Amino acid sequence: MTAPGFLAVDSGGSGLRVVVGVPGQAPSVPRASREPVRTGARGIDPVHLLDQLVPLARALAAEAGVGELDTAVVGAAGFASLGDALRAELPGALAEELGVRHVALAADAVTAYVGALGPRPGAVLAAGTGLIAVGTDLARWRRADGWGHLLGDCGSGAWIGRAGLEAALRAYDGRDGGSAPLLACVEEQFGPAPSLPGLLYPRSDRAAVLASFAPRVAACAPHDPVAGGILRAAARHMAESAAAVCPAEGALEVALTGGLFNLGEPLLAPLRRELADRLPHARQVPANGDPLHGAVRIATDLAAGRLSLPGEPTMLHLTSLVRD
Repeated sequence: MTAPGFLAVDSGGSGLRVVVGVPGQAPSVPRASREPVRTGARGIDPVHLLDQLVPLARALAAEAGVGELDTAVVGAAGFASLGDALRAELPGALAEELGVRHVALAADAVTAYVGALGPRPGAVLAAGTGLIAVGTDLARWRRADGWGHLLGDCGSGAWIGRAGLEAALRAYDGRDGGSAPLLACVEEQFGPAPSLPGLLYPRSDRAAVLASFAPRVAACAPHDPVAGGILRAAARHMAESAAAVCPAEGALEVALTGGLFNLGEPLLAPLRRELADRLPHARQVPANGDPLHGAVRIATDLAAGRLSLPGEPTMLHLTSLVRD
């Protein structure tokens, strides 16, 4: 048997990813569930999360020969606004089910930050279907956007996709600002343009459907001024969010994380320019890892008693439990 170990969890839109490990050694290969944790009247459902997490954690600990899980870190999408029940119930439940003594519950933006930059001051843009910017000076957390596709997520995959669909429908109508190349892409991907509202509005996964069109916008951008303008506008929105959270002084870094940046140079080139203009004091660096890597880093630092990140109830909630 090895020394007391840790449990690290990334809870997102596609389910859980879970690893266990021992500080100073490489963590286990991740295991995953296939079902996102439910949300309801109390926010994120701690019972549903535990039902999926506990069997995965026990199986991984047995495989890795970790006899005791002393520390647990759970990074969860929606934790900042929907985490009340998790904060109230999950630490005690993890102690009862797995013997955990030290628990950190984090917004997925925090684990994304730590995965990308580690415990250093700066800012991280996390962008996929949605978008959020997180920054810290190691005294407090700051966040910008992350308000969902109806109220914000400006520059996100859903935002880019929606702007591209609007430009296509403008072309269909003959209005200014339309894009014939994007209209052709709409008809190829979704069918006749007039059918688009009926296909989109009833969907519960509208944000994902909107984001599915973002790669078509990027593909058109090099030869279509309208598509190129959409990506330049997205880059401006992203840089605005990064500037809103990045500390004003010090040796700072800014990193990008998330699948949206796989769109490549049509998005990255204007974004680099915007970040250089708005954050000339911050060095742009590649992300070191993803949110699960961030959860592992928080877990190892917490287990070693050297966690230097600011604790805030809605961003990084720390609990220590005393065993009987």
